[in-house]
Amino acid sequence: MRAVVVREFGGPEVLDLVEVALPQPGHGQVRVRVAAAGVNPVDAVTRSGALARAGLMAPRAVTGIGWDVAGVVDALGAGVTRFTPGQRVVGLRDLLDTDLGTYAEHVVLDADAMAPAPAGASLEQAATLPLGGLTALQALDLLDLPAGATVLVTGAAGHVGGFAVELAALRGLRVVALAGQDDEHLVRRLGAEWFVPRTHPDIARAVRESVPGGVDGAIDTALLGVRALAAVRRRGAFVAVAADAAPTPLRGIRVANVWITADGEALARLSALAGDGHLTLRVADTLTLHHAAHAHHRLETDRLRGRLVLTP
Repeated sequence: MRAVVVREFGGPEVLDLVEVALPQPGHGQVRVRVAAAGVNPVDAVTRSGALARAGLMAPRAVTGIGWDVAGVVDALGAGVTRFTPGQRVVGLRDLLDTDLGTYAEHVVLDADAMAPAPAGASLEQAATLPLGGLTALQALDLLDLPAGATVLVTGAAGHVGGFAVELAALRGLRVVALAGQDDEHLVRRLGAEWFVPRTHPDIARAVRESVPGGVDGAIDTALLGVRALAAVRRRGAFVAVAADAAPTPLRGIRVANVWITADGEALARLSALAGDGHLTLRVADTLTLHHAAHAHHRLETDRLRGRLVLTP
């Protein structure tokens, strides 16, 4: 089968489409015939070697690329009863140190990292859900705010930010969305009550004009750090979504990083919400595996709304 791998770190040009042996599922695992794989920033930093240099993955001769997947169950390992051959599924590969990722014709995942695909959605749309949706969900869980509390979402029109706005609104949180000026209509449609343009010279002051005293919490998908922290009230909560992006916990603010983990049960809940129309699945464009390098170039240079998706 074909798969995209990296043998040496670098720019998009190091992505190599190769022929590899068909992987076999072990106990508790499922093999998926890939219909679509989401292209995420973590794929780019893996490819570049940034994660290896940061000590988040061990050096290896071949590194698989891709976390998000949607497809059809192709084979079951021993002990798997939750899925059946031919079933449409979504899943998340959260282990970095592997020879194969989801940029492939087939991928083997642990059964507890998978869920049924959203009803009524194409598999290309479904492939945009796992990493972005779970990151937003786990960030909100870390904030641990009650219904009626206020939350700032930076990068609210982006992939993770959009899910965070929708999921926060579904929890009864009141959302301040920070995004580009031309994204106001989008983020309000996703559920934001207030809007602040990201070009505002003093983001914290702008947020506090809407929410006097500061918001109860913030999810910082735009990696603004202390600029967003200043919008949070004393002893509030703040969650960053990337390594080394969490600011110093000033003013008694509880600060955390969300370290994403696969969670099939949570993914099933997200899939059901998407199937019911409560979560928006946004595909920026679809490309073939052969164009993985071009997809990475666009990921780093284009202003995307939604995810690029690779299809075998």
